[in-house]
Amino acid sequence: MVGRGKKKAFNRIKDQVGWKIAGWKGKLLSNAGKEILIKAVAQATPTYTMNCFKLPDPLCLEINSMAGGFWWGKKEKERKIAWVSWKNLCKPKVDGGMGFRDLKAFNLALLAKQGWWILQNPTSLVHRVLKAKYFAKSSFMEA
Repeated sequence: MVGRGKKKAFNRIKDQVGWKIAGWKGKLLSNAGKEILIKAVAQATPTYTMNCFKLPDPLCLEINSMAGGFWWGKKEKERKIAWVSWKNLCKPKVDGGMGFRDLKAFNLALLAKQGWWILQNPTSLVHRVLKAKYFAKSSFMEA
């Protein structure tokens, strides 16, 4: 049950990503190694939760910030210059970025995919349960 305290409920995800990033030795990795770790671990950890819930925007920004700090070699209290903005790092490689995910946009895309699936499968159990509970007298799009 998530309730109103979403930040507290989803703080575990931020802690998991933080522990994983803290355990990596950034100095010993090449840029390719850092890229793989960010994409395969830091950005993949919250994927299941983002598939079901809309994460608070500040949480997505904090996780993006942790990944960006690791990319630029930032340590705990140390300040480092980010030579390229996170927005530009999230661009595809062919457009000059690194292909990292913007977690806020990715979260919305996953939820839209779930909504599309519910619309396309009106006979599914999920659709019938949600219809009975949330949109009994209207359509899914109106709800």
